[in-house]
Amino acid sequence: MNLLQKISVYFEFMRYKNCMMAGASSVIGTLIAASILTYPMGGDLFFNVSRLCYIFSMVFLATGAGNMLNDYYDIGIDRVNKPNRPLPSGRIKMKTAVYLTIICFAAAFLIAFLIHPVSGIIGFINIFILIWYAKTLKRTILIGNLSIAYLTGSTFLFGASFFGTDGIIVMLPLALLAFLATAAREIVKDIEDIKGDAEDGAVTFPIKYGEKPAAYLAAAFGFLAVILSPLPYFMDIMTKTYFIVLIFGIFAFLYAIYALLGKKNYAGSSKFFKIAMFAALAAFVAGLF
Repeated sequence: MNLLQKISVYFEFMRYKNCMMAGASSVIGTLIAASILTYPMGGDLFFNVSRLCYIFSMVFLATGAGNMLNDYYDIGIDRVNKPNRPLPSGRIKMKTAVYLTIICFAAAFLIAFLIHPVSGIIGFINIFILIWYAKTLKRTILIGNLSIAYLTGSTFLFGASFFGTDGIIVMLPLALLAFLATAAREIVKDIEDIKGDAEDGAVTFPIKYGEKPAAYLAAAFGFLAVILSPLPYFMDIMTKTYFIVLIFGIFAFLYAIYALLGKKNYAGSSKFFKIAMFAALAAFVAGLF
C-alpha cells in the first residue's frame, strides 16, 4: 500500500464517520451552551474558533482511539461478525494498532486540558472508561452498553465544558437524551451479535436473558427517549424549530421500536435508531435558531 492508501485504512480503522459525528456533537454542545448562557461567541473570533477546533479534534481522536482499542481486543469476535474490518482482514497489523491507539489517546488527553480544566477532567474520565470498556466492560451484562451510552451523551457535556461547570449543568437534558437513544441501539446491536459474542465468551444481556427480554429493554430505552425528547423545548433550552425537526427523529425512533418488537428485524432496528440519532442531532442544531 502507498501512503494515501495507508492513511485511508487508518481512518477506516478509527471509524472516522463515527468520530466526525462525535466531534460535531461536542461542537454543537458548545454552541448550544453558548446560546443558553448568552456567551458572546462572536467576541474574540480567533479564540473561539481555535477552541472549537480543539474540542472537535479531542473528541475525534479519543473516539477513534476507543474504536481501535475495541477492535484490538475484539478481533476474535470480528473474525466472525465483521471479518472485513481492517484488523481481522489483515490490512492493519496488531502492533500498528497499538501504536495508533496510544498516539491518539495521548494527543486527545493533552488537547482536553488546553480547552478548560473541566474539559481535562472529563477527557481523563472518558479515556479511562474507553480503555476499561475495551478490556473488560464490553463483556459485562448491560454495564458495557450503558458505558457507551454515557460516552455518547458526554460528547455534549464535553463541548459544554468550554464554559466550565455552568456549561455542564445546562447541557444535562441533551446528554440524557443521547444516553437513552444510544443505550437502546447498543442493546439491539448486542442482539445482532449474539453468535460472535457467544463464541468469544462474552456475557451480554441477550446471551444471558434471551433476545425477547433484551428487545423489550431496548424498546423501553427508546420509548423513554421519545417521551423525554420534547423536554429541552418545554424547558426553553431549544426553540420551536427544534421541536419541528425533532418530529422526524420521533418517527424514526418509533419505527426502530416497531422493527425491533413487531418485525424482529434487528439490523433494520439498529439502522433506524442510528437515523433517529442523526435526526435528533439535526434538531439540536436547528434549535439554535
